[in-house]
Amino acid sequence: MNEKTKNFALIGVAGYIAVRHLQAIKETGNKLLATLDPFDSVGRIDSYFPEADFFVEFERFDRHIDKLKRIGTRIDYVSICSPNYLHDSHIRFALRQNADAICEKPLVLNPWNLDALAEIEKETGRKIYNVLQLRLHPSIIALKKKIEAEPEDKVHDIDLSYITSRGHWYRISWKGNMEKSGGVATNIGVHFFDMLTWIFGPVQENIVHLNESQKAAGFLRLKNARVRWLLSLDQDDLPAVVKKSGQRTFRSITVDREEMEFSEGFTDLHTETYRQILAGRGFGLEEARKSIETVYTIRNSRAAGLKGDYHPWLKNMVND
Repeated sequence: MNEKTKNFALIGVAGYIAVRHLQAIKETGNKLLATLDPFDSVGRIDSYFPEADFFVEFERFDRHIDKLKRIGTRIDYVSICSPNYLHDSHIRFALRQNADAICEKPLVLNPWNLDALAEIEKETGRKIYNVLQLRLHPSIIALKKKIEAEPEDKVHDIDLSYITSRGHWYRISWKGNMEKSGGVATNIGVHFFDMLTWIFGPVQENIVHLNESQKAAGFLRLKNARVRWLLSLDQDDLPAVVKKSGQRTFRSITVDREEMEFSEGFTDLHTETYRQILAGRGFGLEEARKSIETVYTIRNSRAAGLKGDYHPWLKNMVND
């Protein structure tokens, strides 16, 4: 094996996003040795690493990783695609196995979990990386450079609208459980909040206008932006023209009423994320803090209703 080849384990291999991690591990020339998921419909592994061991029980997976270590086969990275509420535990497992962790967002559900993980990083000498792939998108990088070149006190008006229809299964799964997923703002919005605070600065004010299991909306005052945001899993909230076309997802971000185009170029962002991590330039614990704090506040806020500067579509969703 090439000296530069790294050994990976992957937790949550049956999950929706795991295939991007499988692809990234393969495209960066590395090796997947072991995988874990309680759901055993994982034939996708055959397209990437058919020789990888697979476990449905964490205890057996844990024992296997320990056995590899004892015979001199080190796991360098553990990729984590498990449900949100398990990220913290699985990151701890990775570090205690003397491996670095590569974890999907949200890294954790609560801000104080970051502090505890920082202590374990110090104790073990290992690193925790968060997948924040929007930061690697060319259009978003270009926007950040543009904002950085403007006067420091310039404030932009932003509308974020993201509707991604989900069926009845969603409410039954862990994603529909607030304690396990963190709710709609965490589950489908955290990467947008990360991107916005990365470009426009920290949150100065966080107001929630709507906070329900299927949809949420609010207002963020950032250092250099006023953001009206709306997130929904309800297909009835889709614009009429989108419904007519048969599409089930609508995404729009306007900056000073100008549409920001970044619908293309997502395909290889996980692979690029892995390249950055392998080169020592990944996004760590502190990079995740602003977005984790933002969604935690949203999750624990009482909805204000139609008051103040709210998203223009909200009138059709709230009886106030």
